[in-house]
Amino acid sequence: MADKKRNTILFLMLGLGLVFMFLASISLGSVTIPLKEVYTSLTGGHASKSAWEYIIINYRLPKAITAVLVGTGLSISGLLMQTLFRNPLAGPYVLGLSSGASLGVAFVILGAGFLPSFLSAIALSSYGIVLASTLGSTLVLLLVLVVSQKLRDTMAILIVGLMFGSFTTAIVSVLTYFSTAEQLQKFTFWSMGSLGNLSWSTIGIFTICVSIGLLLSASSIKPLNALLLGENYAKSVGLNFKKARLIIIFATSILAGSITAFAGPIAFIGLAVPHIAKLTFQTSNHTILFWSTLFFGATIMLFCDIVSEMPGFEVTLPINAITSIIGAPVVIWLLVRKKNFS
Repeated sequence: MADKKRNTILFLMLGLGLVFMFLASISLGSVTIPLKEVYTSLTGGHASKSAWEYIIINYRLPKAITAVLVGTGLSISGLLMQTLFRNPLAGPYVLGLSSGASLGVAFVILGAGFLPSFLSAIALSSYGIVLASTLGSTLVLLLVLVVSQKLRDTMAILIVGLMFGSFTTAIVSVLTYFSTAEQLQKFTFWSMGSLGNLSWSTIGIFTICVSIGLLLSASSIKPLNALLLGENYAKSVGLNFKKARLIIIFATSILAGSITAFAGPIAFIGLAVPHIAKLTFQTSNHTILFWSTLFFGATIMLFCDIVSEMPGFEVTLPINAITSIIGAPVVIWLLVRKKNFS
């Protein structure tokens, strides 16, 4: 009973924290907009300055929604991978999906010079880059799914995913070696990640992709709890392990693949947030961990977005740099405490 009351209070605090961070991310930036004006604009009213209203509706609100989608998707996919592979340092990109997406984008950005000018313009558009990233991650996903049907050992799938990642990274390295400075700059900017380049129509597609991934993840809560005690125990209680593993891999692929396609590769959130949720709630029950990880992921991503905007300054830092600065110390601390990872 005491644990239930404690969890209720923690979830209430997380919910309030998420709302505050959401409003703060819209309010703060190079131009600071009062929270009252933000609230008025979001509830259907008009801000006292038309410029503020334009900034809120057309720039900061889409960016805040993107941050929530990225934070929840990466955190949940990280939780799925850590439980499936029973490895506390597994992340959403452990199957090589990010590397596959990077390969697709590298082919477009670094190889656009070999295409006719009109095709080059289409390929280098925002939709062209999203499509290339999606195709790259989908190709790796299909290869991993084919291999997963052939292998019985889950750890072997992990190794195969890492090998696919290494292979695609090597091809990207070869492409970058023969690229111009301008092409390398474009690819580097994409690899830094971005939350602020999506239109409302693109956010709609992105939301659908993340929602499907989260629904599949939620349907895997019971299998994830069974997997905590190992594959043999999961099979002994009647779990169709092969089917459960396939759904978990597919859910992770949809989440990590779509996020990489629309926002670029975002580091550390998927690796660090599940551990923050476990340490805060002191439980391994995925019914609680799913929702706590989801709330933590969205809140922390919004906080990283606020920091990257450098409120009061004209400078915007790469979101990947901020997530790494926050996530790296957490991962180091977890490594030091690895004796508790049993």
